Amino acid sequence: MKIFESGRLWPYAIGLAITGVFFLGVWTIVETGKADIQPSDDYMTKYQEVDANANDLIQARIAFDKKYQLKYTTEQIKEQGGDVKYSLTTKGGKPVAGAEMILVISRPEVETYTKKFENPVFKNGEYIFENIAFPKRGVWNLQLKVSVGDDSRFYAIKTDTRIKNDRSIQAASEY
Repeated sequence: MKIFESGRLWPYAIGLAITGVFFLGVWTIVETGKADIQPSDDYMTKYQEVDANANDLIQARIAFDKKYQLKYTTEQIKEQGGDVKYSLTTKGGKPVAGAEMILVISRPEVETYTKKFENPVFKNGEYIFENIAFPKRGVWNLQLKVSVGDDSRFYAIKTDTRIKNDRSIQAASEY
C-alpha cells in the first residue's frame, strides 16, 4: 500500500491516538458519574470550606483544648435506642454547663442513615442526647460540635452497636 510506503501513516496514527484518548476521557467521566460517591462531611460542612479554613479550625481546637476536656462517656450504644453521653469539664475537672452541642450520627460511606441531634440535656455533669436509635447494626460515626462562648471544637469517633463496652473502640479519628 502506498500509505505505508510514502510516510503518510504517522499523521493518521497520531489523529487516531488523539481521538482514542478523547473518547477514553469521555468514557471515564461518564462512568465515574454513575458511581455512588458521597461528599465529605468532616467538620459538618463541605470539604471546600474546611480546606479554606483549615488553619482557623486547628487553632480553635487548640484554644478549646487549653481550657476544656471533652470525653465520650457512653457505656454502650444499641440499635433499639439509648443515650449518647459526653462530659465537658474545665482543665481543673469542674463540669461546664451551658455548652451548645450538635451531634451527627452516620454510617461510614453512605448518607442514608445520617441524623442530626441538638440541645442535649445537661444532667449530673454530663451532656446527654437521649434515646438515640441506630437503625442498622454495625459501625457508626459520631461527630460532635461543641461551642462554649467563642470557643468551639469538633470531636469524632467511630463506634459499634455489636460491641458490649462501646468505649473500648473509640480510638478512631479525633479532630
